Amino acid sequence: MQRFTISLDDALAEAFDRLIAERGYGNRSEAVRDLLRHQLDREREHSDPRTGCVASLSYVYNHHERELAERLLALQHQQHDLTVSTMHAHLDHEHCIETMILRGTAKAVRRFADTVIAERGVHHGALNLIVTDTVQEHRHDDGSVHKHVRPRH
Repeated sequence: MQRFTISLDDALAEAFDRLIAERGYGNRSEAVRDLLRHQLDREREHSDPRTGCVASLSYVYNHHERELAERLLALQHQQHDLTVSTMHAHLDHEHCIETMILRGTAKAVRRFADTVIAERGVHHGALNLIVTDTVQEHRHDDGSVHKHVRPRH
């Protein structure tokens, strides 16, 4: 573990301390570590198109929108390699929320999320992306292979 010291003007330090309290951090160090991880992951994602990720894509849509459910399902099937799982819930007589768990390259996941959110009738879409490292390939006795991923520390 390394230590470093930073200087902040009073207004910035007070704003940072309010943020720390609102988010429930125990101390400034953990808050700074999270900020650094987030920024370094963003830099890695934008600099390397092979950067892996896991993500959740949530969106609300009007299920009365003509053929929208079929279009959304077709998009998921077209990107079956990215789609791990989908959960669907009814909000009211017109609106549903879906959350998809996605895994793949950050570039492909963002492109897919943008496509889904842009569909006519989809509202309030949001992507939460977590950069990962591929840890190892895992082989089973039947010959199948899959990769294990781990969030970056």
